Amino acid sequence: MREFVFALEYESGTNPVADVLAEYPDTSVRSLSCHVTSDSLWRVDHATGSAEALEALERAYENADYCADCLVKDDCGADCETQVLDRSNGTLVVYTYWDRTDVCTSVPHVALEYLGEGLLFETYREGRRYRWRIVLASDAPVHDFFDALGEEVGECTGMEVLRLTELDPDRRSVDPGEALPAEQRAALQAAVEYGYYETPRRIELSDLANRLDVPRSTLSYRLRRAEAALATAFVDADESIETLAATL
Repeated sequence: MREFVFALEYESGTNPVADVLAEYPDTSVRSLSCHVTSDSLWRVDHATGSAEALEALERAYENADYCADCLVKDDCGADCETQVLDRSNGTLVVYTYWDRTDVCTSVPHVALEYLGEGLLFETYREGRRYRWRIVLASDAPVHDFFDALGEEVGECTGMEVLRLTELDPDRRSVDPGEALPAEQRAALQAAVEYGYYETPRRIELSDLANRLDVPRSTLSYRLRRAEAALATAFVDADESIETLAATL
């Protein structure tokens, strides 16, 4: 088995969910499940952010012209269903379903056509960036799939391959830096390069944000998420070592 990770980058006005996430950079959406058949798609998404951001995100999901993941820019005529499963402090869980029409397509549908059945999908959205992770067979024609996807997304959406790797069941550790989204990895690398983590600091967060040409709040959020991921990976690795030692 292999994992193929890539990202889509939506232009302004081409995707209502991406527009909301760009307006509220501290908001993110990850998939809890994503399933596809030749004629339908359904998924459950988990969003976190401020109350104002989640209200705007809910309106975007319920937009009559929006079907989750449909790549058709005009009205595709699909019958879409959206239901909020949970709305609590800082959290929004949304279920979406749509029946495919003759003109509908999506990332999962293109993947189903070129990579076959038995695929696992995982997604993460932040700003205008939409990262996909697909677990697929080792002999699946990934390049054919990516070329076909490029024809479907058109000029309104940028595409970037992040990694294509074999899944090794005997591998005991993974470089946590490689698992970070590209924006978080770039923010972390810049913070180290410019001395943000030195004592005393050689650069303050606002100055670093100016150098990277991103809002201070966006940079702060990306660094916090990266730091949390690295800390979690460190603790998990330490616990794995202790567990292994206890068996010797």
